[in-house]
Amino acid sequence: MPDMIDRAGLKVATPLVAFVEKLVLPALGIEPDEWWKGVANIFARFGPENAQLLRRRDDIQSRIDAWHIAHRDLPIDTAEYRAFLVELGYLVPEPMPFVIGTTNVDAEIATMAGPQLVVPVLNARFVLNAANARWGSLYDALYGTDALPGVPAGSGYDAVRGAAVIDRAKFFLDEVVPLAAGSWRDFAGGELVLADAAQLVGRSGESWLFLHNGLHIEVVVDREHHTGQADPAGIADVLLEAALSTIVDLEDSVAVVDAEDKVAAYANWLGLMRGDLEETFDKGGVAITRRLNPDRVYEAANGGALIIPGRSILFVRNVGHLMTTPAVLLQGEEAPEGILDAILTSTIALYDLRGVGPLRNSRTGSVYIVKPKMHGPAEAGFTDRLFDAVEDLLGLARHTIKVGVMDEERRTSANLAATIEAVRERVAFINTGFLDRTGDELHTSMQAGAMIPKAEMKGSAWIKAYEDRNVRIGLACGLSGKAQIGKGMWAAPDRMADMLAQKIGHPLSGANTAWVPSPTAATLHALHYHQVDVFDRQRAIASEAIPELDALLTISLASGRHWTRDEITRELDNNAQGILGYVVRWIDQGIGCSKVPDIDDIGLMEDRATLRISSQHMANWLLHGVATAADVDAAFDRMARKVDAQNVGDPLYRPLCDESIALKAARALVFQGGSQPNGYTEPLLHRFRAEVKEAALHNRG
Repeated sequence: MPDMIDRAGLKVATPLVAFVEKLVLPALGIEPDEWWKGVANIFARFGPENAQLLRRRDDIQSRIDAWHIAHRDLPIDTAEYRAFLVELGYLVPEPMPFVIGTTNVDAEIATMAGPQLVVPVLNARFVLNAANARWGSLYDALYGTDALPGVPAGSGYDAVRGAAVIDRAKFFLDEVVPLAAGSWRDFAGGELVLADAAQLVGRSGESWLFLHNGLHIEVVVDREHHTGQADPAGIADVLLEAALSTIVDLEDSVAVVDAEDKVAAYANWLGLMRGDLEETFDKGGVAITRRLNPDRVYEAANGGALIIPGRSILFVRNVGHLMTTPAVLLQGEEAPEGILDAILTSTIALYDLRGVGPLRNSRTGSVYIVKPKMHGPAEAGFTDRLFDAVEDLLGLARHTIKVGVMDEERRTSANLAATIEAVRERVAFINTGFLDRTGDELHTSMQAGAMIPKAEMKGSAWIKAYEDRNVRIGLACGLSGKAQIGKGMWAAPDRMADMLAQKIGHPLSGANTAWVPSPTAATLHALHYHQVDVFDRQRAIASEAIPELDALLTISLASGRHWTRDEITRELDNNAQGILGYVVRWIDQGIGCSKVPDIDDIGLMEDRATLRISSQHMANWLLHGVATAADVDAAFDRMARKVDAQNVGDPLYRPLCDESIALKAARALVFQGGSQPNGYTEPLLHRFRAEVKEAALHNRG
């Protein structure tokens, strides 16, 4: 642990003090002593309440456990179960109808519809790629993925595949920016006459800028480019406005366990808010430097300059209420990490609000913070008051700090309208995080009985009700045109054909954003927002009934189900492999999100949310005797060998032997899964990762 320095009665890690006092506050003209005094007051005011909310979570869970144990092996009486949840305070009264009052929200969030990226803050290269994914090449996205059948032939440019790409892109143009006569496939240059002349909104040299469903499309004319040389009209590419927003993540996708990690995370956020973040890396023997893209400047169709943002609007996802950080000590105890995040990320955002750097994030003067893993309206109300206090500390107008509510815990889903009401003046998005939501579903009803296999969860009655209720409640609360209604991640980054076939369901559901795993996926997912006018969809479904709460509360029990030994082994192996493949990188290398080969060697994006599902599912089957401890250990043994083989080409990989701390962490996530707070994986992951870092420090010493 680094040395601690006293600041206004707080014990603060030396690296954090140096970062704040040397890199953050001076350019903002903020006097450190006053700032630390305000920080200490916020911790003193909100730290005890944070702890009380966590005790309330534990009390609720213990009483739900007891109810299920008392009713085990009996059919669940829906009315009795719901009455119990009301008496417990798990279900709160529905609020009277209301409309959110959020103002000063950027268009990318409020009035536009398009993809959203989530990126780990610790990886500067990924962060820059994500921020710059506001614009993407449709030609590149089609050429390099399975979005079109086949693969490029040879090591150089495949002209046959290139022709297929161009044909598909021009088919897209025919659909969304049709010519007055004929097809883009046959357009040979000359005067451009559109079916709707108003779609042409700008020019850049010979290139055209179009607008459709609120999104821009640039048809790049470059007769010197090898593609443009071969095109009758000189068209070299089609650029799509893609990732309208990006969530810079300090939570599920990172491994941040100490003060040094926190400072590294905050430093990248600082670089984004100052506009000077850059990263140099080697690619094919050439040093390449990534920077934030400037805005794009066109000649407007009606004259003058037309400036279009060159980057995503950036949210920052803070840590939830659960975890504490050794970067700050309160009376010898670790401080709530989410409170520290709220203060630091907002302070750093002053660079953007005050225009200190060369680039702007929010053009409306807002700070966008995603708050994950809140359990119901009381915890949302706590966040609202915490943000009030941070605004007061920084001299910001009330509700400058906007909040994104992750609807990913069962108590929030069941009380979504009341949760939104608790932040009604600052809510900027609601999002269905179905991965964490499934993990919470498993843990909340852990004692009720054995659950259906993990893959069958997506077809559960509760999950359809959850997704539908989220959109309809959001619309009923007036989010349309004021805030985002979002959907979850496409987790298979190499399966773009499947994504194109399936993910159109998100805009069709009325969601004006959905998560994608890469800038390329953002470009391809943008096609869906041209196919579907989301705001028309929202108007069409706004009057539809909200699905009944009873469907949401239906538990996915495998009542009367008898599995074969092969079915049990397959399920255990699938879960164990996913756990090990993710945990070994988290614990040994500090990688919080990565593409991990699954049991069938298909690369899937994994983070702590997916880990929560797998570990809780194994813990559930272990608790209810579907599998024994010996079965679980055997699965880990088998899958340790498989994961070792899958990582044989990684020079930093450490095999999963008996002494492996990562293997011990994976086993603990299952064997201690039932006792972990709400089934979260963070406490165990942090403990074992800190052990690895401490051992490495000792060895260097």
